[in-house]
Amino acid sequence: MYRILLSAGLLAMSGLTFASCEDLAKGFGDVVPKRGDTVTIVGQDFDTILERGYLTFAVYEEFAPYSWEDGAEAKGIDIDIAKVIAKEMGVEAKFNFYTAAENVDGDFRNQVWKGPLVNGEVSNVMMHAPYNKDLQCRNEFVVLGGQYFNETLGTAYQKDVFPDGAPTTPYYRFHKVGVEDHTISSFYLGNFNGGMLHKNVVHYPSHKAAFDGLTNREVDAVMGVKGKLEYFDQSDEIEVGTPPLVNFALNEWTIGIAVNFRYRELYYTVDGTIADMVKDGRMEKIFEKYKVSYAKPDY
Repeated sequence: MYRILLSAGLLAMSGLTFASCEDLAKGFGDVVPKRGDTVTIVGQDFDTILERGYLTFAVYEEFAPYSWEDGAEAKGIDIDIAKVIAKEMGVEAKFNFYTAAENVDGDFRNQVWKGPLVNGEVSNVMMHAPYNKDLQCRNEFVVLGGQYFNETLGTAYQKDVFPDGAPTTPYYRFHKVGVEDHTISSFYLGNFNGGMLHKNVVHYPSHKAAFDGLTNREVDAVMGVKGKLEYFDQSDEIEVGTPPLVNFALNEWTIGIAVNFRYRELYYTVDGTIADMVKDGRMEKIFEKYKVSYAKPDY
């Protein structure tokens, strides 16, 4: 999934953070909504959702510990949060699992404001949406908010190899490090200092595969999303830390929800429920259930 954040990360690192919305939308013509897209009304308003008795949530597939399917049962942090939101509204939560598009703009298009080309139904709420000014500027048909935690990059490592704590980037000149392919971690390490670490960066198809490589001593460390690494860490021999990343600014970002811009009443209701959960501690307890450390969002 974190390949979808790569475009936002590149923008942040290239100094476009303070550009105008018009400038930030340039180069995203294939996914950014156009005025003609307003003709077709998709989704359901607040009253329709209450009448039919259920709320649909778009969640990433095979995305433990946040969302995955165990047989016919939906599980994960995002799933539990969505169930609380639906319960507060007095309706049932239903889940649409989907594969990430090339970038998060594509996910907004497919899941929130337009729908995919095949079975083009949108969901009422998209979970695990990055909260980012650049994204909001480029996607005017989507309302971003409902921030529920700060996500960060972390490093899982063999404690006997690095007894002094989580290794910083230069250590990978001498030690192999695993990453999920096409992610921020992969991009960062593969391009660090002109590619000097390339020979020691081992690419895996998923965070789980990379962590298995660490467990089997194929690599000495794994860099990836901290919450995922913590969830997979079941060994006393492995520790997860957050060492400073040399020459890299985007090591933390805020996660929230996305709703179609037409349905503000739904957005305000969901946003308010999430804010209450953060304030009264229910949000942190959900993260604790999955043994993932919780960081409150930046408002």
